[in-house]
Amino acid sequence: MSHPISPKKGFRIHLIVFLLTTPAIWIVWYLTDRTYPWPLWSTPAWAIGVLFHYLGVFVFKN
Repeated sequence: MSHPISPKKGFRIHLIVFLLTTPAIWIVWYLTDRTYPWPLWSTPAWAIGVLFHYLGVFVFKN
C-alpha cells in the first residue's frame, strides 16, 4: 500500500532537487557553449515554481 507524501515533505524534495540541479545546469552551460546563457531562462522559471510551491504549502494553507 502506498502512502502519499505530505505537502511539507513534497516541498522539501522539490527545493532539494532545485538546489542540487541548478548548479549542475550552470556547470553544463559553462563547460559547453557559453555564447548564450540559456540557464537564465530555466533557473528563474524553476525558482518561481519553487516559490509558488512554498506559498501553496506554508502560506495559503486550506
